[in-house]
Amino acid sequence: MDVKAEDFFFGGLKPGNTTNKLGSSVNLVNVDKIAGLNTLGISLARIDFAPFGLNPPHTHPRATEILTVIEGELYVGFVTSNLNGGGNKLFTKLLKKGDVFVFPQGLIHFQFNKGHTNAVAIAGLSSQNPGAITIANAVFGSKPPISDDVLAKAFQVDKKTVDWLQAQFWMDNNN
Repeated sequence: MDVKAEDFFFGGLKPGNTTNKLGSSVNLVNVDKIAGLNTLGISLARIDFAPFGLNPPHTHPRATEILTVIEGELYVGFVTSNLNGGGNKLFTKLLKKGDVFVFPQGLIHFQFNKGHTNAVAIAGLSSQNPGAITIANAVFGSKPPISDDVLAKAFQVDKKTVDWLQAQFWMDNNN
């Protein structure tokens, strides 16, 4: 195998298109984009936010995420796994330029631009292939769909509400 400098380089960490329903764009630099990341246990993402843009609730099944704001402000948070005695705890923080926040591996988390200007963040992830599961997409946009009987009972709503949610166009913001 002939290894070259290009195996350790990616020149595409550019601003993303935020003109979508979510108002955000994630540009993930993982082992698919830099072969040299293989076995190193790291990857990187640039997340661009339009005003009021959202990186929706999601999880990384194979990575912890550390995020820093480089432009604007972001309201961020994560939800714990089920606690003894029931329930889940939400941890949130309003981050300003230069602030850093950690999202533990596997926990549902989000980032939201509450401001009237664009925001940009850089995230480091502890896997060369962190994976991402966007909660709404996974639950309401799966193919084939999860039974409306299951979802109606799980969310304690009627089947008509579930059917309406499943009929929506579920998108992600990954480039």
